[in-house]
Amino acid sequence: MKVLGRFRKSLAGREKGFTLIEMAIVLVIIGLIIGAVVKGKDLVQSGKQKKFYTNCLKSWEIAVLNYYDRTGNVLGDGTINGGAVDPKNGNFDNVSGATFGAANGIDATLKKIGLTVPSSNTAVSGQFTFKGQQSGTQTITLWLYYLYSHTDARSSNALYLTNIPTDLAIALDTMVDGAVDARAGTFRRYADNAAPNDGTWPDVTVTSVVNAQYILDVP
Repeated sequence: MKVLGRFRKSLAGREKGFTLIEMAIVLVIIGLIIGAVVKGKDLVQSGKQKKFYTNCLKSWEIAVLNYYDRTGNVLGDGTINGGAVDPKNGNFDNVSGATFGAANGIDATLKKIGLTVPSSNTAVSGQFTFKGQQSGTQTITLWLYYLYSHTDARSSNALYLTNIPTDLAIALDTMVDGAVDARAGTFRRYADNAAPNDGTWPDVTVTSVVNAQYILDVP
């Protein structure tokens, strides 16, 4: 009976609530779970950013370079190369990715010499959708553009990306150049003197989409 009494008192004491130690353990476990979920989301987003780099930027860079190697011409320069302006002059004709699939456009020009058109997650080879952390799902258009750099004080052929989520642009800058600098490097913001013009990208929570450029070494 004494043992049963002590057991009842023990149960009665436990029914009063958790001890501080038990509560601390529960909070730690909850924190670990939340941390794992957040880290998991970050890893998923990072994977999508790397996939965009491979399928979009790198694939189109390779297509442009392969075309130059086979023909000696710049893709998107002059109507014979899928561009819009004659005569050809070694510079992109500012061709919008929305028109790549047109008759005698960029896609057809690549196919004529046996090159594969880079794939996209839309029906248009020069447009891609991507869901940014703050921007939601955006349609990014890739242009073959001859752009002026305020940093370098000269123009270059570049893959021009419009309406790109800012967090994706920052990730691509790190992948391509190994450091974040919106004003310099192969991947940078366009225009590269846009505010705040100090090398930093805008705050993602304030400016959710930007335009960017990926400078190509061609010709």
